[in-house]
Amino acid sequence: MHNINKKKKEYDYLIVGAGLYGATFAYLATKAGKRCLVIDRRPHTGGNIFCEEIEGINVHKYGAHIFHTSDKEVWDFVNSIVPFNRYTNCPVAKAPDGKLYNLPFNMNTFYQMWGVTTPEEAINKLDAQRHDALLSMRREGVTEPRNLEEKALSLVGRDIYENLIKYYTQKQWGRPCTELPAFIINRLPVRLTFDNNYFKDSYQGIPIGGYNRLIEGLLEGIDVQTHIDFNDIKDKWRDIAAKLVYTGPLDEYFDFESGRLEWRTVRFETEVKNTPNWQGNAVINYTDHITPFTRIIEHKHFESFGDEVYQNPKTVISREYSTEFKPGMEPYYPVNDSKNNELAEKYRAKAKEEKDVIFGGRLADYRYYDMAPVVAQAISIAATELT
Repeated sequence: MHNINKKKKEYDYLIVGAGLYGATFAYLATKAGKRCLVIDRRPHTGGNIFCEEIEGINVHKYGAHIFHTSDKEVWDFVNSIVPFNRYTNCPVAKAPDGKLYNLPFNMNTFYQMWGVTTPEEAINKLDAQRHDALLSMRREGVTEPRNLEEKALSLVGRDIYENLIKYYTQKQWGRPCTELPAFIINRLPVRLTFDNNYFKDSYQGIPIGGYNRLIEGLLEGIDVQTHIDFNDIKDKWRDIAAKLVYTGPLDEYFDFESGRLEWRTVRFETEVKNTPNWQGNAVINYTDHITPFTRIIEHKHFESFGDEVYQNPKTVISREYSTEFKPGMEPYYPVNDSKNNELAEKYRAKAKEEKDVIFGGRLADYRYYDMAPVVAQAISIAATELT
């Protein structure tokens, strides 16, 4: 380890955050002959994709992460670091009526809900419920959905909304659907095939051996320091490196001078179960209003398939509770209402004025990204910056 308080201009880039964006940029910059120092305030690298090994199982410590993309360049890039397995995301929902439904909404879902067996029957049922929802809105003089509830009803009707959307969404955002903006769900995927694959992307999977192998491969041979808070060295970072790559919270970089951006965060309860197979699926959503958590993750199903799950006599589950963000917590989901988007634009404008600073990733952009777009963003910025 280097004492960053004593080294001056030893590095071309100081990279704040050892998550996927920071690690990808550091990897590409190092390959281009640049010297990088990566710091992170947490005790580990990997950001939110960090895995903790419990009972021989890679536990997604900060929630389920499933890599999916149709970008072959990104897929080939991550697989060049570590090969990925064939995991396919097929979540299940436990509804208020106690029944299990397949997600996303597809012919399996419609059969489970209505007993329909053909696409035509499903379309007729959906159209009838959409019509009823729109008619009800018109009676109230509403021509365009004013909130998430009205938007969802106009897209999929009351049965699906009440059983699979309403309470899950309210738990996730901590607000009634009538108080959430309609644009949150501009579209809801409806498939008229018996297809439980949640993603339509060409590629999806989990790194064989877990996400730590991906981050370790990206950061191999690069100077990394954990337990380092950027705020403690912010005033002297230019003594350390020529340029800064910042992946932390956007408003925090500017000391919240225009106000704090709002986030939702997630609390996890992780438990070891003395059974090899507890729920039979990696992801089960709880879409009722009584259960306080949004979903349960059974981690071994990300990397063990079929009878492989029985090779380990134990399993690990995590219950996820969506909560309001408070300082000191890990920010997860930006609250993209008009107030926060306007504030974020102010900060983004200030960020463009910063000299020798690159802002990137979910926190620094105040936008929710899946993993593949984060990698693509880092590759794109590196291609411009390093040529």
